[in-house]
Amino acid sequence: MAYCLGLDIGGTKCAVLLGSDKPGVDKDGFVLDRQAFATAGPAETLDKAGRIAAGMLAGRGISLEDVTGLGVSCGGPLDTALGRIKGPPNLCGWDDVPVANILREKLGVPVRLENDANACALAEWHFGAGRGNRNMIFLTFGTGLGAGLILDGRLYAGTSGMAGEVGHLRLSAFGPVGYGKAGSFEGFCSGGGIAQLAQSMVRERHQRGEKPALCPTPEELPLLTAKTVGDAAEAGDALAREIYTVCGEYLGRGLAVLVDILNPEVIVLGSIFQRSEGLLRPAMERVLRQESLPHARNVCRVAPAGLAEAIGDYAALSLALANR
Repeated sequence: MAYCLGLDIGGTKCAVLLGSDKPGVDKDGFVLDRQAFATAGPAETLDKAGRIAAGMLAGRGISLEDVTGLGVSCGGPLDTALGRIKGPPNLCGWDDVPVANILREKLGVPVRLENDANACALAEWHFGAGRGNRNMIFLTFGTGLGAGLILDGRLYAGTSGMAGEVGHLRLSAFGPVGYGKAGSFEGFCSGGGIAQLAQSMVRERHQRGEKPALCPTPEELPLLTAKTVGDAAEAGDALAREIYTVCGEYLGRGLAVLVDILNPEVIVLGSIFQRSEGLLRPAMERVLRQESLPHARNVCRVAPAGLAEAIGDYAALSLALANR
């Protein structure tokens, strides 16, 4: 049996993974070991990750000859060709870090670095809702909105590794800000965007002299988040449901662009869609039907991520699988 390693680097925590690399492995037998730890500076974090990975291999008597490689999943910007982390906003001090070279020297195995959206796309393609399809789009739909593209049976990164930055698409002249752009896809369809949308819509009620149950006073506006609004919507709050309907409408508009341009078999959505599908899908489907070409729309399904909260673990390991 062969094995693979993964490292999921996040703003507050990291996870080192050990996975099985046997042919035909299914997701239930893929992740063999996992150890999480707090993210620190690059030198400390990568040193600890290397020691944990080496310990996992030693603890199971696995030799380096049986390790396919190490996949590293991290938010961008990155230089994936050179394996360097280029100062992501959630990783202070991680400026131009040659992560692939550092880990290759520590562990003696091939290392592949990819942004988290691309890594999650591979995970959902190998083990989740995109399994068995040749053309798949994965949308993160979490703190931000990015896409990983599986086109014609392979990950598509673009000329300079920037393919999939769909959050930058402008869907409206005005609206919540995402990617530094008002009215962007990320502005309407991300955790931060939903919070902005909620604050704007609640503020309008306050200006009309209303006191909505969702947020009775202006002082409470900063407390509105995608989760608090989603919880209120699930409990039946009319304004909260309206906020999620607006988000769903713009989600449908953005998906229509992707369906018409890329003609995928499946679009997989993570995080917020996975948790709030019932709030978002009706408006999303209505607008998607209005805005997309029927011949492209009819061969594409929209599905929540199949790997749920474990997607980050599978994502890092899936990068190592892709090295085969």
